Amino acid sequence: MKKILALLVIAPLLISCSSNKKDLFNEAYVKDTNGFDILMGQFAHNIENIWGMNEVLIAGPKDYVKYSDQYETRSHINFEAGTITIETISGLDPADKLRQAIVKTLLVGEDASGVDLYSDANDIQISKEPMLYGQVLDNTGQPIRWQGRATSFANYLLQYKLQQRQSGMHIIYSVTIQMVPNHLDKRAHKYLPLVREAAARYGVDQSLILAIMQTESAFNPYAVSNADALGLMQVVQHSAGADVFKSEGKWGKPSRSYLFDPANNINTGTAYLAILQNSYLAGIANPTSRRYAVITAYNGGAGSVLRVFSSDKTQAFNMINNMSPGDVYDTLVSRHPSGESRRYLYKVNNTQKSYRRTD
Repeated sequence: MKKILALLVIAPLLISCSSNKKDLFNEAYVKDTNGFDILMGQFAHNIENIWGMNEVLIAGPKDYVKYSDQYETRSHINFEAGTITIETISGLDPADKLRQAIVKTLLVGEDASGVDLYSDANDIQISKEPMLYGQVLDNTGQPIRWQGRATSFANYLLQYKLQQRQSGMHIIYSVTIQMVPNHLDKRAHKYLPLVREAAARYGVDQSLILAIMQTESAFNPYAVSNADALGLMQVVQHSAGADVFKSEGKWGKPSRSYLFDPANNINTGTAYLAILQNSYLAGIANPTSRRYAVITAYNGGAGSVLRVFSSDKTQAFNMINNMSPGDVYDTLVSRHPSGESRRYLYKVNNTQKSYRRTD
């Protein structure tokens, strides 16, 4: 099984982007995505074999999931709901397994580049700047930065909050921690300096960057998707990442470790928004209409946005420019072929309104 899990991590790195021809590039992307889907399916199957049916849990855009102890213990941070759940099916001192996992989860840093979420490797490094600092308070109401306080809180949880349930043949022991009510705002504020820097560099509204980060990952620096989109802004190496590298005169695509660095991820995601805004969709005259198109294109591509209006690019721009921004919005949220892209425009547009008040 470890061989399969190792392949899961390295397979996306083995795809070559040596051809600059569009058809070959797309073919490589499809092969890479399909390969990743297969490996993710195998990983999920392996977890089901260990934990049992209905107990499969893997990392996602808004969910940090890390296994340890030969996959018998796992930590789950739900960045959207603001909950942290530590579970184990270990029959050998489950309290100690939970204690170790609680401490590491509370003190994990935000640098995801060296952490393998698809293995049980002991690669979580306790950080002097914990990712969750200020987002979790201990039983005395204090934030948690150091190992001593984290261990004391873990002992408290195990004494007073330990739960167990039966699932198939396993007894699952767990503790659940609630994050502070404004955990989302705290994470957004932490990344605000990087967002402001990227917004100024590329001429992109910082409220749009923040809205996309919240919609894509709920500010989870470990975010991954089943399409292998990575990091805070869910950048796909082979599409948005490659476009940005090309615009900067670089060859190929950004690496996974590069995109798991928050500064690089925000810079790359914002640069791609600028490409959409200033190049692919620059033919849209009205800035509000263009913003609706850019948001939708960030999710589903610029070509799919234009094809909603016409299969001819020039005609599509003409049609959009003869419509009011409200009609452009209504058309995209009702006629775009992707339900995900329709919902995405609605979510990002509404979320951006709240961030405009903090610009």
